[in-house]
Amino acid sequence: MLNLPIPAAVDAATPVRVLVVDDSRAQRRILTMQLERWGYLVTEAESGEAALDFCRAQKFDIVLSDWVMTGMTGLEFCQAFRALPHEGYGYFILLTSKSEKAEVADGLENGADDFLSKPVNSDELRARLRAGQRIVSMQNELVDKNHLVSTTLDQIQKLYDSLDRDLIEAKKLQQSLIRDRMRDFGLGKAWLMLKSSGHVGGDFVGSFIIDERRIALFSVDVSGHGVASAMMTARLAGLLSSGSPDQNIALTLTEGIRGAYPPHEVAARLNRMMIEDVQVEQYFTMAYAEIDLLSGEVQLVQAGHPHPLVLRRLGQIDRLGQGGLPIGLIPGAEFETVSTVLLPGDRLFLVSDGVTECPGPDGDLGEEGLADILTRSAHLQGNNLLESLMWDLSTHSGGQDFPDDVSCLLFDYTGPI
Repeated sequence: MLNLPIPAAVDAATPVRVLVVDDSRAQRRILTMQLERWGYLVTEAESGEAALDFCRAQKFDIVLSDWVMTGMTGLEFCQAFRALPHEGYGYFILLTSKSEKAEVADGLENGADDFLSKPVNSDELRARLRAGQRIVSMQNELVDKNHLVSTTLDQIQKLYDSLDRDLIEAKKLQQSLIRDRMRDFGLGKAWLMLKSSGHVGGDFVGSFIIDERRIALFSVDVSGHGVASAMMTARLAGLLSSGSPDQNIALTLTEGIRGAYPPHEVAARLNRMMIEDVQVEQYFTMAYAEIDLLSGEVQLVQAGHPHPLVLRRLGQIDRLGQGGLPIGLIPGAEFETVSTVLLPGDRLFLVSDGVTECPGPDGDLGEEGLADILTRSAHLQGNNLLESLMWDLSTHSGGQDFPDDVSCLLFDYTGPI
């Protein structure tokens, strides 16, 4: 045999561990000497039972086992080896004088990877070991990558769980922006409802007192979903707050007397703020109404929001507004104030497009569909009407979750007695 250069079996830092199993001490020593010469780290076992004990204690990359042995055969050992709870893969080579195809197939079905005929040829042995090393190396690389993926997924899950907890708290905070779901202004009552399609959303409804006879009602829908939209609604809540009138963008203070900008000017001021100060790629739609509780007069601006509706006491439904531009899209955009008068028993209804664009099998609900629902529910009062609307929306959508935030504000005008 030619003395050809023998390549190192593995990198010295990661030696390949080989288990040699044979009940013939002489055969074991011959194989061990060859393997150690090639750089393998070798362990010998004189029986299948002893080999199995070694395998329970440590991991072997390659196993060379004689088929015919006293006690546990090589095939039985192979079956037991495969049943061990090792994470990595061990390449199993059976050494045998058997050559029948049925016997070889039986060995493969029971977990063997390869065969070597006895007596073992040195070059063939080295070639089979190299093949085994490649497979074990690929398997180890796959296990390492799986570990990395598993570790990364665990970290992502922890981040997700942390974010989920934060979003749950954020939803509570956002819901707390609507402190009172019903406000009694003496000559009228307002009911508010907000349902986010996710943890947090971009819808917001509210009210504040202007002076002793006037109030303001508003419905806002910030573009997009999620945290950015929720943060914008929080800022708008501060700008339209009843708790901090000195920071309210709609209110004025002249010689100690509180007043308010007309609705179209409120929209214009918010538009300038969005474009000149905030400078984000967001906009919002809004319906904003100023109501004189004594006269019932309503001054209202519609800025890209669904049309406000007036449910008249006698059953008629009036649609207010001219559409208008959303706020924060166009510098210098102009907005128009429209007016109407509420009579005792009339109700003003503001909704976001999560209501009018609620999808169903036959298309979106639309403003006509909303008007039909309100007509059928006109006998209901206050929060009962809003709950009925939510029920009808769920029926329209086929029981599916709403894809967009849904918000409503209902103002019931009683007028002076």
